[in-house]
Parts: sequence; C-alpha cells; structure tokens
Amino acid sequence: MTRLRTTAVHGGRDDLADLGVHALPIDLSTTYPIPDQAEGGHALQHLAEGAAHAASPVYSRLHNPTVARFERALATLEGTSAAVAFGSGMAAVTAVVQAACVLTGKPHVVAVRPIYGGTDHLLSSGLLGVRTTYATADRVADAITPDTGLVVIETPANPNLDLLDIAAIVARAGGVPVMVDNTFATPVLQNPAALGATYVLHSGTKYLGGHGDVLGGVVACAEEHAGPLRQIRIITGAVLHPLGGYLMHRGLATLPLRVEAAQRSAIDLAARLDAHPGTGLVRHPSLPGADPAGLIGTQLRGPGAVLAFTTREDPTAVVRRLELITPAVSLGSVDTLIEHPAALTHRLVPDTAREASGVPTNLLRLSVGLEDVEDIWDDLDRALSGYDRTLSGHCEEDYIKSSSSDFRERAVSH
Repeated sequence: MTRLRTTAVHGGRDDLADLGVHALPIDLSTTYPIPDQAEGGHALQHLAEGAAHAASPVYSRLHNPTVARFERALATLEGTSAAVAFGSGMAAVTAVVQAACVLTGKPHVVAVRPIYGGTDHLLSSGLLGVRTTYATADRVADAITPDTGLVVIETPANPNLDLLDIAAIVARAGGVPVMVDNTFATPVLQNPAALGATYVLHSGTKYLGGHGDVLGGVVACAEEHAGPLRQIRIITGAVLHPLGGYLMHRGLATLPLRVEAAQRSAIDLAARLDAHPGTGLVRHPSLPGADPAGLIGTQLRGPGAVLAFTTREDPTAVVRRLELITPAVSLGSVDTLIEHPAALTHRLVPDTAREASGVPTNLLRLSVGLEDVEDIWDDLDRALSGYDRTLSGHCEEDYIKSSSSDFRERAVSH
C-alpha cells in the first residue's frame, strides 16, 4: 500500500502508460461514435442504471474518461471503492440528499450546525421536499425518527472550526447514513469513511483544485451508494466539465504539500492572533482547549489551514484595511482569503440560529495560503491595529517593525 504523497501523485493514472501519454489527457468529446447501435444501447442502459463504466461512454452526460480518472484518484485517497463528481459542491450535496432521502422515501434530515451556509440554506428551504431538524452533536440520536434518511455534519466546521467526533455521531445515527463534509480537512488530514461515514463530500473548488480556478464537487462512498448518485447526476445533468475534472485531478498531486505548508502557517498565525489586542476569540484546533476530545492524532492528522477570529471593532473595517490578503469567499487556494460569514457565506442562515451555533456577527474566517507567514502576519497586524494607509515613509516602517515585533513576543509568551 502506497503512502499518502505517492497516492496523491499517482492515483487515477493507471491507464496513462497504455495510452502512451505522461500528462493527464482531457477528453472534451460531448458524444462518442457508436458503430454498433445495439451495443451502444446496452452501454447507455448500464450507465443510466448507475454503472461506473460501460463498453462506450455514449454521451458525456453519461460518462467522461477525464472525470472518471479524477473520481478514481479521489476515492483512493479517501479509502472508498468509488467517488462521483459533480458540477459544484452544492450539486453534490443536493444529489446526496436526493439519494438518501427522496429515493428512499425517508424525507427527514438531521443536521449539526454550523455547516456551510449553502448547505444549511438548502436543507432548511424545503426545496427538495425534505424537512430538517438541527441538533447538537450529543442529541443526534434524539432527533432521529423512522423517516430520517440522512445525518449531515461538517468537521472541522465551517466557519468556526468546531470539531466533531465522527465515529461517535455515526454510532448515535444508529444505521442512518451519515454525510461528512470533509472540505476543510481534505483526505490529507481526515478520512471519514474509515470512521463509518457513508458519504464523504468535498467542495472540490477549494483544496482539491487549490488555485481558485475550477468549480466542482465530489462524493466518495462505497460503490453501492455511488450508483444512485450517478443516476441522479445523469437525470439532472449536474455533471462536472472535463476541464474541471482535469484541474482537480492535477491539483491532487500537490494537495499534501499545499495543505501541510498552509497548516504550518495557520498554526503560527493562530497563536499570534490569540495574543493580539485587536482580536477576541480565536478559533483553530491547534489552540489550547480547542480539541477537548483529543481528535487530533486520532481522527485528524492535523488542525488544518483555516482559522477564525472575532474582532473588537467592526469586522468590515478590519477587512477594508487589508492589502495582501484577498477579501473573498471560498478557501483552500494558494493565496490567503478572508471573509465575513455573517455577511456572506452564512447570510441566509437565520441570525439566532447562526449565533447559537457559535458563529457571531463579528467573526472573520481566514483561509491561510502559501505566502510567507511574516507577510500574512504583517497584513493582519496592521489591519487589526487600525493602521491608517495614509502613513508613509519611516513612520510606516517604524510602525510595522515595532508592532510586529511586539505581538510576536506576546504570541510566544502566550
């Protein structure tokens, strides 16, 4: 069995030598020649019934070789027998809810907040004909009814980095399928299927692609659960474009290196932010008291590269002062991104529910990138300290040197 970095580089590339190529090929065909129409009909039937492959792809909504390679690679990293890719993370979430609840006639979902705001909104909207009960992690079993088809969790949680014990929640679910959004951790740091999760979901737009230039989602699961997901993808047309499949597959090769490097910086920044007078509560699994169940080292192989913190002044004012860090939604890119969840990603979650789940209005979420950690810190320090852009010359240099040195010393002593 190969190790993580080797699997990330070589996964899903087993057919390249036979094709006589080294780089991943991109198959942009929308349709495929079918000299034997009867044979083509059988292939179409197999794919429409949820098969992973058939004698012919027939049509790109049914199957695409480039996307299939990415699916095999991601399944290998997650330790599952299959994976099904979609045109976006939300398309993937929608398909899981449809497969687990709509197709089974069990239209009830139990979810633990906080989760990604888009997922929260989908589940609470009633759009898919399901009703949702939001419960705390320790009350999941109490919320389950005979009509419950799915339990939804995200850990580390978006956006406040709460950690949930996946195996414990699977046990409380009592046989009800559990979907774990693994976007923050990635397969590098966590493999929920090994802990009993039925569906392991990723917004591939984030760390898997890793460069902010591809939109996609993917669900890793056992083959028996993959078939219905493929059927839903075919019927609804929620397919991933081949170029997206190529970009996310290419991204997997450097995924461990990117996650590990960004995580090192996030650990450093979390400690410094925790000592900064401009912040209130700082959330990162590496900080003291953030992992009471001891999940890092057992469930998680590391704390990850996303952190969150509350500000002592209007968070929008802090964001406006930033010069290096990009103010934008999304995460997992090579550059550092910051966003205000209450205003953006979690805007559609009711205020009372958002606050109750540990996402206050003055919380900012920071996705740490691959820049030099000192440059990221200088930008955060200036913004949190109320630095005025009109300062210039020696005054600016003196400010940066003195304040950065002061807060670095506080972080170390803290």
